[in-house]
Amino acid sequence: MSEKKGNGQVKRGLKSRHVSMIALGGCIGTGLFVTSGGAIHNAGPGGALVAYVCMGIMVYFLMTSLGEMATNMPVSGSFATYSAKYVDPALGFAMGWNYWFNWTITVAVDVSTVAIVMQFWLPHFPSWIWSLAALSLILLINILSVKAFGETEFWMSLIKVITIFIFLAVGVLTIFGIMGGHFIGMRNFTYKQAPFVNGIPGILSVFVIAGFSFQGTELVGITAGESEDPQKTVPKAIHEVFWRIILFYILAIVVIAAIIPYTSHDLLGSSASDVTISPFTIVFERAGLAGAASIMNAVILTSVISSANSGMYASTRMLYSMADEGYAPKIFGKVSKRGIPVLALLATMVVSLLTFMTSIFGSKIYMWLVAASGLTGFIAWFGIALSHYRFRRAFIKQGHKLSELKYHATWFPVGPIITLLLCIVVICGQDIGAFAHFNLFEIAVTYMSVPLVIILYFSYKIIHHTHIIPLDKVDVSPSEDYTDEIKKNESKS
Repeated sequence: MSEKKGNGQVKRGLKSRHVSMIALGGCIGTGLFVTSGGAIHNAGPGGALVAYVCMGIMVYFLMTSLGEMATNMPVSGSFATYSAKYVDPALGFAMGWNYWFNWTITVAVDVSTVAIVMQFWLPHFPSWIWSLAALSLILLINILSVKAFGETEFWMSLIKVITIFIFLAVGVLTIFGIMGGHFIGMRNFTYKQAPFVNGIPGILSVFVIAGFSFQGTELVGITAGESEDPQKTVPKAIHEVFWRIILFYILAIVVIAAIIPYTSHDLLGSSASDVTISPFTIVFERAGLAGAASIMNAVILTSVISSANSGMYASTRMLYSMADEGYAPKIFGKVSKRGIPVLALLATMVVSLLTFMTSIFGSKIYMWLVAASGLTGFIAWFGIALSHYRFRRAFIKQGHKLSELKYHATWFPVGPIITLLLCIVVICGQDIGAFAHFNLFEIAVTYMSVPLVIILYFSYKIIHHTHIIPLDKVDVSPSEDYTDEIKKNESKS
């Protein structure tokens, strides 16, 4: 796929700091600020830590897999391209539309959440106005240039990172009684059934929460096609982001669990509308900080807008990539002088807007749309791991050496195999209760995205007569356009 500057192609305008912050900001949001409390309540502090560490390790393997492929072939909409190139064109088609659909719906959900968050301050103001304002802002950011998108994400992600550092500092001071008035220590880690509550089922339930919290890390693969130097920025982002994610999530859970016992109903907040009982808000309040709820509401508002902004970018680039590969109408592959696939952006915007309108005029349709996108992130992860497993096996089978790769994932094949297995566990474990009670409606709502991907895969396969590509015929060559670009830059210097 061509990613050259100019001539109607996307431009490499994302700097190293942009890529790192996009990857980091993608997995820091309401999953940490709000639903982490529910994880501690369900599995206890020990169970929550085990689940987040395991899921964090899986995400690291996932990102190294993606990094190996993205540095070899840095393209926008990478997941669909890799699946088509290293596994089966039908899988590329299914993965591309699956991911585009996921983020397009997510944008609609996020702008709906913006309205909920704004009601904290202005409860009587028409909520739909805030959602449309957020959608317009996101469109403006994405239509300007990729640099404008990267800069916006950098600063919004920085706000989240600073909030976490302040939270951790305040939390430690509260635990030792320096703030809040009395020493707490770590006694809540052994309170009643703690540190492990509900045993293995409790830990498995948190796997699902942790999995959704970490979704967005794969955005680093989407940005590779527009990074100034993906062979340096992508590996750097992967290693920086992994350690920061682990530290942020693990330390935040330790602080929350130390200050708030797992039995507290204050940990049950599950959405952005529950900011007043966000574990972050409660910790700030117990430390004696006035206006904690308003501060956290502002941070959550930033997180939601950031998520919608990233979602608009990711879905636009995926649609652009599919048009370039022949999986979507060619018109969506057209790019403006600034390197923006404007028609793909507008199409994504329209679908997000229509989805948002169903939340107002047809709540049942909206519920089904959201349900249909629920597992698509994990399906994308599954596709990334499978593509990498096939890529590396084909690379070695064809006589290549690892030294030829600018970046190669360690622990192969353990990494992608662990990722594949944990993705299956998380997908199957979404709603075990529905299977236990044989609730067909709940099963259909929860797992709808799985049959949709299967239908997409086999429909393309049957129509176009595609087959799984034999390992010795998999094209493992690096991106020609990017290789040519490097040679030109080297010759100039």
